[in-house]
Amino acid sequence: MPTPDEPRVIDGRHERHGRYFEELEEGVLYKHWPGRTITEAEDHLFCQLTSSSSPVHVDAHYAATELEWGRNVVIGLFVYSVTYGLSVPDMSGKAVVALGVSEIEHPAPLFHGDTLYSESRVVEKRSSRSRPAMGIVTVQTTGRNQREEAVCRFRRSFMVAKRPAATG
Repeated sequence: MPTPDEPRVIDGRHERHGRYFEELEEGVLYKHWPGRTITEAEDHLFCQLTSSSSPVHVDAHYAATELEWGRNVVIGLFVYSVTYGLSVPDMSGKAVVALGVSEIEHPAPLFHGDTLYSESRVVEKRSSRSRPAMGIVTVQTTGRNQREEAVCRFRRSFMVAKRPAATG
């Protein structure tokens, strides 16, 4: 049992897709599983699809000669997208609408070949005033590399169904 200083942690490896409003607990840290190893090919494809082909991301010679790390950095929007996607089965798999994202930051780079893991803490939840069968949940999600370094953080809110009433 966690102490008051140790928040409860839920490991996503044994959960189903999505949770009802009542199943998301404020203060609980949900560790999403599995992680995802980011390849150079998919990062380059993402850059091409989004017309974001900076040499920082796609030019190995440029990175080797001009960047402090000596290698390409995975584009931040892709890091954010994968971090978000990894959180969906645990957090918003039953959501009916995404309400917004804020406070996106990238405190450290992610590189080709790194594995990205995602975790979310429920920071706020309340019943919807306009839709009584729904609740609004806000989570703080963090993407970490295989060394546990935070590489992406953001806050998002979504509307999710409350558990259906039992019929008998």
